[in-house]
Amino acid sequence: MKDYDDLEDQDSQSISFDFRGYLFKVLNLWKFVLICIGAAMLIAYFINARKQNVYRLDSLISIENDQNPFFTANTSISFNWGGTSGKVGKVMTAIKTRTHNEIVVDSLQYYMDYLEEGKYRKIDIYKSAPFEFVIDKSKAQVLNYPVGIRFLNANEFEVFTAFQGKIVSTQTYGDKSKSTVEVPTGVFTKKIKSGETIALPFLNGQIIVKPERSITPGAEYFLRFSNFDGVVNSYKSNVMITTVGTSAGSILNLQLAGHNKAKIVDYLNATSEILSKTELKRKNLYATNTIKFIDSSLAAVNVNLEDFTDEMNTFRRDNKVFDVSSEISQISEELRQFELEKQNEESKLDYLNNLEVYLNTKTDYTNIAAPTSVGIEEGNVLGGVSKIVALAAERQNLEYTTKEGSGLFKELDRRIDSEKNVLLETLDATKETIGVRIRTLNSNISALESKLSGLPEDEQQFLRIQRKLDLSQEAYDIYLAKRSEAAIVKAANISDITVIDEAKDIGGGLIGPNKSLNYMMGLMLGFFLPMLLIFVVYLLDSTIHGSDEIARLSKIPILGLVGKYRYKNNLVAFEKPKSAVAESFRAIRSSLQFIFKNQGTEDHRADTLMITSSVSGEGKTFTSINIATVYALSGKKTILLGLDLRKPKIFDDFNITNEKGVVNYLIGDDSFENIVTHTQIENLDVVPSGPIPPNPSELLMSDKLKELISMLKQEYDIIILDTPPLGLVTDALELTQYADATIFMVRLDYTKKGMLQLVNAKHRTGELKNVSYVLNFYRHKNNSNYGYGYGYGYGYGYGVYGNTYHEKDNQSIFKKIKAFLKRI
Repeated sequence: MKDYDDLEDQDSQSISFDFRGYLFKVLNLWKFVLICIGAAMLIAYFINARKQNVYRLDSLISIENDQNPFFTANTSISFNWGGTSGKVGKVMTAIKTRTHNEIVVDSLQYYMDYLEEGKYRKIDIYKSAPFEFVIDKSKAQVLNYPVGIRFLNANEFEVFTAFQGKIVSTQTYGDKSKSTVEVPTGVFTKKIKSGETIALPFLNGQIIVKPERSITPGAEYFLRFSNFDGVVNSYKSNVMITTVGTSAGSILNLQLAGHNKAKIVDYLNATSEILSKTELKRKNLYATNTIKFIDSSLAAVNVNLEDFTDEMNTFRRDNKVFDVSSEISQISEELRQFELEKQNEESKLDYLNNLEVYLNTKTDYTNIAAPTSVGIEEGNVLGGVSKIVALAAERQNLEYTTKEGSGLFKELDRRIDSEKNVLLETLDATKETIGVRIRTLNSNISALESKLSGLPEDEQQFLRIQRKLDLSQEAYDIYLAKRSEAAIVKAANISDITVIDEAKDIGGGLIGPNKSLNYMMGLMLGFFLPMLLIFVVYLLDSTIHGSDEIARLSKIPILGLVGKYRYKNNLVAFEKPKSAVAESFRAIRSSLQFIFKNQGTEDHRADTLMITSSVSGEGKTFTSINIATVYALSGKKTILLGLDLRKPKIFDDFNITNEKGVVNYLIGDDSFENIVTHTQIENLDVVPSGPIPPNPSELLMSDKLKELISMLKQEYDIIILDTPPLGLVTDALELTQYADATIFMVRLDYTKKGMLQLVNAKHRTGELKNVSYVLNFYRHKNNSNYGYGYGYGYGYGYGVYGNTYHEKDNQSIFKKIKAFLKRI
């Protein structure tokens, strides 16, 4: 039961993660981690060097509700558009509209870039170019192809480019239309004089050299034209708008990021300027419409005035009547006043009738003239017209940012219809009042005209012409005064948008690339990626790397350590007796004495040692030869028996053949004396395995082998059995009955962890007795897994020796460098 508990403990340990081992694995590969960090930092450097600088600049604008200083109760031409809070939202919306950005891009011609060749890319030089290209907007320009300008001298340059195909896309920036044109394929060049018109299928305009700039012969620049809509979309999405502070919501901060600070500055300032002009134009809309209405009325009145003046001059010349009596003049003056009042009322009535027709037939109410332009002072009419015009202007602005059919339009249309219905009712009532006044005035006019009916005909005609002339002059003066009033109001209007702090390049503004962040990311990736890679490799690694792993996976003791050593053959203990690896085999020999002492009996003299492994290549034959050698050198009569009948190896190192061996003896083909070889090593005999048989397992199970072992026990002190790998075939298990001790070879960085479970199972069932591990290819490292102390070495690796009692292998400088690189 205890064995199964031990097995459970071992299994639980085998699946736990060895963090300490992982940590020391990382420490052992510190050079690899350092190289990865260096490579990542180098990549970060190239990224920082190749990326263009990104700048962000800003400007401040203020949104106010500036009242016209000439606005009074009698000049109701201006009106409030909804207060400051409403304007802020409208301005923020307007800045993000396509219409606004189209105007800005078109005014600055940002669809055309001036470029020069940089270290990694073509760089936008904008105003730094020594020339200006005057674009012909009525003709097509090639899109997205850099057209080269090479100056030959101050007065002559060369246009050059290379087209990949015969057809290219072009755009005419006058109407923004796109088309395709046929161009010459391959390299194209053409010499043109400065100021001469360029008329090519893909380029149309003029190159004008800036007088303050000097031209370097051979200097090359490039023109690149972009899709107008794409440029507008880019700026539309990149312009950022925020309100400044919590109590100053009428102040907006405009921000824009880009690669060229001069272009950012111009775009922000142009945005503010165009926005201010647009807002002023919208603010003057009411006054502008009023002036247009008055101008049309003035034109008609002026014609009447000229006609009546000509008529009066003609009448006076023909009838010689130049004046009338004072009494008749007084009556005529009263009559003129009544007729003037009637004319004013009729003008009001005409305006109201036209306004009613306009409201019933039109849908755009932004062109309504001010009622005060014809003298209408009724507050209900003035207020109604102002509200409808304001709502109509709000709806017009909303069309730039909102799709038709939106609920916002429905709400505005409902409010406009509501105000229109109220205004129409007010118009009916106002017209009725004006009608009463006109009828009263007609009555008064008729009474006065009856008083004048007794005058001579020529005097009556004179008075009629005089009244018409005076009325026309009076109307002309009134309209002229109204127009002057409207013009003053319009001229005195100022935009509600003012620039507090215009955009300006004063240095700084750099926001990218974030070089420190890139280096930090490079450092992190350079560190964590190899750590992750090492973790994955460590997690998936199923090989044994150190003695602590064996201790964790198995209760079987470790008998000794054999390091790597560079030598021409396996006879290290004989030919290099002072080497570290020879010392390690002598240490194993000493440890075996304790095992043999506990296992010794009186019926035989020799001790039998079986050496096996999990698979081929773990150093089983190498260990067998060297353990046999150290025993023989100590004076023990030793025999090395080659029982690996499937893959014999031990004969080469002793310069003997494998023609005869154990197989020949077991099948009765030869005697023992004919198969044994006395080697150059004193006290060491070797019996090779012989030719490979078809039935190796059956031969090892035969009584002949038992007889052979019994005979050898009587003649030798130590019997070394070189057996087949335990993990591949069952031959080794057949030989355990003859072994007093068993060595299981574990080659570090080669033997699989699962093989130890096989050994554990065989040991628990009693199939392997007195088994111990010998670690081959052991290498000194800096932990228990990769270990404190010193190690040994042989083979194609390198050795580290703990003291000067051991011989050192003389290596060339090249070999030492190669060994150092392998350690990395």
